[in-house]
Amino acid sequence: MITTDTPLILRHLDTIHALISNAYWAKQMPKVLLEKAIQNSLSFMYLDDEGEFQGFCRVITDYATFAYLADVIVEESARGKGVGKAIVQAVVEHPELQGLRRFMLATFDAHTLYEKFGFAAVPDPSILMQICHPTIYSDLQD
Repeated sequence: MITTDTPLILRHLDTIHALISNAYWAKQMPKVLLEKAIQNSLSFMYLDDEGEFQGFCRVITDYATFAYLADVIVEESARGKGVGKAIVQAVVEHPELQGLRRFMLATFDAHTLYEKFGFAAVPDPSILMQICHPTIYSDLQD
């Protein structure tokens, strides 16, 4: 089952935080920040038939023109079983995410997964800019 029910998702915050805060893109993210991020995003969670957490992602969007897919993570024991594909499929088919002009994501190692759903490398990445604070979470720990 895939759900976007935020209160239900937040009941799994400890599990999600344990995974996300050890991922290369969000090392040491404080749980309070992840909770705020989930509350302010359209989040998706995959539960197996027994109701056990299997995977998660969130979409940051204005629901009209732009969306950003973030924090796609699958429980280690569920990897390679189609959980990531099912979550991304649910995202791209979600009724509130249709008709967007741009839907973006960043990935270090999962290009082939996302290409199956229509994502492609930016033809001219020089048009993109960012403000990046790569040590912000570890700095908060000090």
